Amino acid sequence: MFHIFLHFLVPLLASLAVSRQHWLKIWLIMMATMAVDLDHLLANPIYDPSRCSIGFHPLHQWPWFIVYGGLSAFKQTRWIGLGLLIHMALDSIDCQWTNGIWYWLGG
Repeated sequence: MFHIFLHFLVPLLASLAVSRQHWLKIWLIMMATMAVDLDHLLANPIYDPSRCSIGFHPLHQWPWFIVYGGLSAFKQTRWIGLGLLIHMALDSIDCQWTNGIWYWLGG
């Protein structure tokens, strides 16, 4: 449950740190990137508390991290890319926390 809370808190803190004027827009864009978790619907079972998302779900594979980093390099897609990178970093930390395995680059 704490892991899910972090998916809301960390982007909120990042958006507040970047812009006090546009923080809500930035945060909402980063919240929209939570849709990346729709790839969990392809798994059987859909939810397994002991499973690491990184390296298992299709959009949680390390080659996509390069795409997410690329998105963050352009002004038009910066917040989408940053939201996805934050999401993957938090999922990777969760893998370390729950399984004792650090999955950042896929294994």
